[in-house]
Amino acid sequence: MGKKATKAADNMYYLARSEAAEGNADFASREKTAEIIGIDRTRLARIELDTISPYPEEVKAMAEAYNTPELCNSYCARECPIGRNSVSEVTIDDFDRLALKVLGSLKDIDALRASLIAISEDGVIEENERPAFQKILDSLQKISNNANALRIWAMKNIRLKQ
Repeated sequence: MGKKATKAADNMYYLARSEAAEGNADFASREKTAEIIGIDRTRLARIELDTISPYPEEVKAMAEAYNTPELCNSYCARECPIGRNSVSEVTIDDFDRLALKVLGSLKDIDALRASLIAISEDGVIEENERPAFQKILDSLQKISNNANALRIWAMKNIRLKQ
């Protein structure tokens, strides 16, 4: 990319475009990028300068154009009013690290299954069962986050679909 936009230096959309520009010179300018993703150049500038939030369809267009599916996850976790309460932002590592995280989070799955069966036998979560149930929920969240990170890695690196 030509000039580095210092005001946008830590903006995830700017950083994604900068990374994409390394492999595709069309993304070096906001003008050409805006044309490719189908939004106004000044709107793209305002998004990259954090003066406005992008619409979900704009994030999706940027993620597809830049090959950065992690933008959608970050948008949902950080900016979407619904997602902020239900989506965890994931960190995309190298494949081997992600695979180990997934396997590590699954290592106690049999114990979790047995605990969930024991808790759910009577159809009621008793007060004394709540800590064990919370542990199950925390473990499931960890599994979900690791699986989501691996899925996003695959979408980015081997072009697997959602």
